[in-house]
Amino acid sequence: MEIRPIRTQTDYQEALREIELLFDAAPNTPECDRLDILSTLVESYEKAHFPIELPDPIEAIQYYMDTRGWSRHNLETCLGSRARVSEVLSRKRTLTLEMIRKLNQELRIPAEILIQPYESAQIPA
Repeated sequence: MEIRPIRTQTDYQEALREIELLFDAAPNTPECDRLDILSTLVESYEKAHFPIELPDPIEAIQYYMDTRGWSRHNLETCLGSRARVSEVLSRKRTLTLEMIRKLNQELRIPAEILIQPYESAQIPA
């Protein structure tokens, strides 16, 4: 396969097939260089044609808690009181900038995920 931009689904499939053949290429070989170039082209095509949306901030918090074995109690250092943690996780209260900073530092959740708008429960006035 000649290396060229990936413009169509057919080009994409051909590049994937060739990557599969080159996957075990030895380092510092022309085959490894070809694998690197094709992988870069495929990554660029996938970003343009199959974008992955960022997760919902509250779902991300819950995921990061689960993967680290955190309970709601552990979130109190980031969000405040037990009641505040409950309000945030039940979407009755939105994240503040200070909460976002602490979640970013403590759980290492990327700020770009946390600052997104998300649906919150409507509380009657």
